[in-house]
Amino acid sequence: MKKITPKVSYDSDADILTLTGVAGGRIDHASKLGNFVVHFTKDNRPLLIEVLEASKIFSNSPKPVRKMAGLAFA
Repeated sequence: MKKITPKVSYDSDADILTLTGVAGGRIDHASKLGNFVVHFTKDNRPLLIEVLEASKIFSNSPKPVRKMAGLAFA
């Protein structure tokens, strides 16, 4: 099984945390559940996960979690 290393990025202007590289392939469709948007391949493997309003979601998280995610808010 091929090891996939996800990448985490944060866009402070849009306040979106993005997790990419969850699986290989092309985006076919997406599903939104609350503040989460998951983009899937045709065979329903997740490729990209977006956390909308990330600063609100992670504001009560421990500082190491916020730092690991690259979140610039306190």
